[in-house]
Amino acid sequence: MRACFQAELRQPTNRNGLKSLRREGRLPGIIMSPNEDTTMIHVALKEFQRWARNGGTGVLELNLEGTEPIPVLLEAIQRDPVSRDLIHADFLRVNHKEIVRTWVMVDYIGTPIGTKKGGVLQTQVTMIEVEALPADLPASIAIDISHLEIGDSLQVGNLQIPSGVELISSVNEFLLSVITPKL
Repeated sequence: MRACFQAELRQPTNRNGLKSLRREGRLPGIIMSPNEDTTMIHVALKEFQRWARNGGTGVLELNLEGTEPIPVLLEAIQRDPVSRDLIHADFLRVNHKEIVRTWVMVDYIGTPIGTKKGGVLQTQVTMIEVEALPADLPASIAIDISHLEIGDSLQVGNLQIPSGVELISSVNEFLLSVITPKL
């Protein structure tokens, strides 16, 4: 299921105008496209935060009034350096017929046996880089880690990559390991 946000067009404005939007619970953003002008928008902040907290990867759709849903990838987010609040989002419009390169969340399932025996789970990577057509992009890639003992580790090459998706990250990159605790 693809995430879908209701977006509204916005006019170019100064800093105070953007602050006003944020006070109203809206997140200013832009939609970039290689063949079209940049479109200035704003979306519901709480809805976007909920999506971002749950992984926030993959293709999503923005519904602008009077247009068909626009398939986009999240290109970048900006946060306030002090409060860490979201202040701006950049989206990249994608074509359903063109391969896109993006980052996909790795979803670790279970609790390693080794941690129950006193080991410590050390996570190295939570996202991997892939290429695929937008329709083939998974929201996340799951892997069961409950069988890992102390001293075991997983690499990107251990993931089951869905068909139609090409792995860009190195297969030798470590995902996680269960290590002996330091005394």
